[in-house]
Amino acid sequence: MGQVYDHVMLYKKKFPGGVTWWRLKKHCEVVEKHLNPGEKVIYAFAGQKNDKFYDLTSTAVIALTNKRILIGQKRVVWGYFLSSITPDLYNDMQVYQGLIWGKITIDTVKEVVVITNLSKDSLREIETEITEFMMEEKKKYAKYNSPEI
Repeated sequence: MGQVYDHVMLYKKKFPGGVTWWRLKKHCEVVEKHLNPGEKVIYAFAGQKNDKFYDLTSTAVIALTNKRILIGQKRVVWGYFLSSITPDLYNDMQVYQGLIWGKITIDTVKEVVVITNLSKDSLREIETEITEFMMEEKKKYAKYNSPEI
C-alpha cells in the first residue's frame, strides 16, 4: 500500500489500545492524494477527530510530513475532508490522558483540532513527534520572517 498506510499500520501494531478500525485504507488514500511532490511522511497515526469519546465512527488519519500535518477523513458515501496544518499556523498542543483513552488537542491560528480515543501509551510518542517537528520548522519560519536590521 502507500507510505501513509504503512506508517499507520506500524502505529496500530505498536499501540493496539486505541479506537482506529473504521475505514483506515480509505482515510489513508485521502492523505496520499494530497501529498505534494517531495513531501515524505515522517509519522502517521489514527484516531477519532471529534471531542466526544463515545463517537466511534469519525476515524481520521493524521500524517506528519516533512512540511506539515495532514488530517484526512473519507466520508461514507462520497467526498472527503482534509485539514492541513503548516508550522506557521501551529500554536500549541495539549495532551489529556483519561482512564481508558487519551486525547490530543492541536491549537492553530484558525481552529482547534481534537483527536480522541488514542491509546494511552501512544500519547507520549505522538506529542514528541509533533512537538519536535514543529519546533524545528518554526525556527526556519522565524529566520525567513525576521526583519533585517
